[in-house]
Amino acid sequence: MIGQNALVIGLARQGMAVIKHLADGDTSVIATDLRSAEDLATPIQDLSSYAINFVLGEHPLSLLDGVDIIFVSGGVPLDIPLLQEARAKGIPLSNDSQLVLEQLPCRVVGITGSSGKTTTTLLTGKIIAASQTYKNVWVGGNVGNPLLLDMHEMTDQDIAIMELSSFQLEIMTSSPHIAGVLNVSPNHLDRHSNMQEYVMAKEHILDGQQSDDIAVLGWDNEVTRRMSKRVHGHCWGFSMNSDANFDDGCFIENEKIMLRRDGVTNSILPCQEVGLLGAHNLMNVIAASALAAAAGIEVDAIQAGICDFDGVPHRMELITEVNGVRWVNDTMATTPDRTIAALKAFDDPVILLLGGKDKKLPWHVLAQEIQSGVKNIILFGEAAPAIKRELEGAWYESKLEVGARFGEQYGTQFADEGSGSERLVKESTAGEAADSDPIPVITNLLETAGMEQAVEAAHTLSNPGDVVLLAPGCTSYDQFSDAIERGECYRDLVVNLS
Repeated sequence: MIGQNALVIGLARQGMAVIKHLADGDTSVIATDLRSAEDLATPIQDLSSYAINFVLGEHPLSLLDGVDIIFVSGGVPLDIPLLQEARAKGIPLSNDSQLVLEQLPCRVVGITGSSGKTTTTLLTGKIIAASQTYKNVWVGGNVGNPLLLDMHEMTDQDIAIMELSSFQLEIMTSSPHIAGVLNVSPNHLDRHSNMQEYVMAKEHILDGQQSDDIAVLGWDNEVTRRMSKRVHGHCWGFSMNSDANFDDGCFIENEKIMLRRDGVTNSILPCQEVGLLGAHNLMNVIAASALAAAAGIEVDAIQAGICDFDGVPHRMELITEVNGVRWVNDTMATTPDRTIAALKAFDDPVILLLGGKDKKLPWHVLAQEIQSGVKNIILFGEAAPAIKRELEGAWYESKLEVGARFGEQYGTQFADEGSGSERLVKESTAGEAADSDPIPVITNLLETAGMEQAVEAAHTLSNPGDVVLLAPGCTSYDQFSDAIERGECYRDLVVNLS
């Protein structure tokens, strides 16, 4: 791109990497962000050695004058007026991941999905690093360091593992050599106009593949299984079921993770040796095993990588145990579906912390799931009133009783009336065997202002044997810069309880 003029929109992690990469390559760069110079003092200082033109606090249409290409950060919606005008003028759009796929000298594994991307990406990297198949293993994209910053060190003997979001994929025209689509369920409908648009963005990861490339698809998800019809090269799968009808891939059989490759089936390891909590994490392990196997990794390295993987901070992370209560941080559970998956990891009574910024996703399935095993729901943040309305709507046949007060908000108790209107309502007891006509369960619903109040309420309500689970079902952008900052805030508050 020497001699070209590039516009970079967004001065967050991805935008900064693009700016440095382009400027090092003698491309003229204009950087724009809606934040002020004061808010962006740190990144501006970081770019002080480069000749960058900054336009801050606005996106005037005059930015398009003389621009050859626009690089869009993942957090920037594609329907802003500036980008609508750019499309009308025929100015091409790109991003950091597109640059990586166009310029990397080595093989690339790209991973996307509605949930499980980060765990699967990091575990795939750990597994491949346990083998001697590649000289170096680079892991990045939406997790860790933007790969653009490391490209100058990579060789054709290496392999790169990339986590890719729908925001990046919707404008990308290149595909990785091995493309993994883990699952697709409603997500980011505050950014994508409908579910079809969201699915199409995910499918873009396959569209640029060639006949010798490999697609690895989640076979237990109807949407991703149907994507097999779009695969241009070899199609692999992964499944919790041994009868899944793919030729190559990983599956569960007799409580063991199995690999079928080139007509030969081998056992990788027993499921009980997977150290991560929850069935959804077992699925992530199966996916990572299939992706690594597609990259040519041998069974003993796959086994070693799984056994050496301790999990990912902020994903089903056991912070501590205080007075017999386990406090678990799953701040990255940013959809109701992900919250449901987290809940299924526990047999003990759960106090569930929900809230943040709503993605306009449905809550009715979660409302059904939490009628058993969840004894308290503590709402916090901007979405708290909306979630409360959704749960109330889902439980409209339930009794509503005023519960305890926390801060300035009142709680509500929901009691499913069961099979008889005159039946007694009482708290459930952990470990109590279900009878043929079970006594219904009360779930206390409490609304609080923020994380600090939510943790205080959970601490007050918890008893030995309980699990306090932060699995918020929402993004963090109402009160935090990202989900990691939210998780660190939760962790700090919990540690201070002990």
